[in-house]
Amino acid sequence: MNNKFDYSEADITIFDKVISEYGWIVYENALSNELLDEINDSLLPAYEVRHKIQQANGIAQNMDGTLHHLVEKELFTLKFLEQKYAHEQIIHFLKGNYILNSLGAVINVRNAQPYVQNVHRDVRTFTGSFKLMIQMMVILDDFTVENGATYMLTGSHKHDKKPDDQYFYDYADRAVAGKGSIILFDANLWHAAGKNYTDKPRRTLTMAFTKPFMKQQLDYPRLLGYEFGEELNDHLRQVIGYNARTPTDLYEYYQPVHKRMYQRGQE
Repeated sequence: MNNKFDYSEADITIFDKVISEYGWIVYENALSNELLDEINDSLLPAYEVRHKIQQANGIAQNMDGTLHHLVEKELFTLKFLEQKYAHEQIIHFLKGNYILNSLGAVINVRNAQPYVQNVHRDVRTFTGSFKLMIQMMVILDDFTVENGATYMLTGSHKHDKKPDDQYFYDYADRAVAGKGSIILFDANLWHAAGKNYTDKPRRTLTMAFTKPFMKQQLDYPRLLGYEFGEELNDHLRQVIGYNARTPTDLYEYYQPVHKRMYQRGQE
């Protein structure tokens, strides 16, 4: 199976063939070392903030090393999204504009048992050839078999039924990839994080992009502020979700076309 390519080979024809047949594709050498360092340096403080909230709300069990919703003005998020990684591939896969559904991270360490190690897929409804969501992993440390490289059941994006664990682990491939790689995969693909048997963390960004009419896991435009969105370029406004908002009152609803919260082209 050849689903690994240098990021300079990010060709739509290759992407289309590989993602259709295997359900996942790896682009190596995508991120600069400078951006990787910035992302990695931010994860532990961001995790501490989120873990305290998880503990306070009594849901910390099986959440070890999981960080959700890293969309913040002070973090790397806007710089990362502005680079438009795999932009053409995502547009092609979803057949039009897209928005960020979620952006989080996993810090996988020895003896951790987070829920992401369960066999799962991240879209609840099997959509077959109608694609609602594509997922991206950004590899922040080399992914190896020893440190928990993700299990990917190649070809399972074509089938609705969840495989039993025995079948999954007997036949799943491992997403072994170098630091700085990007992995794109069909949201219908069954996968699971591996266990880390080393003494070093295995870190990754995890995100999902969807057709704009799908609800985001967290309302990023409201989180960042509507006025903040006016300062962003067209790409960031689209991806963060500013063009696919829901009005909350009649004043917001009755607006000229160019000021409407739900813009054209969001199908």
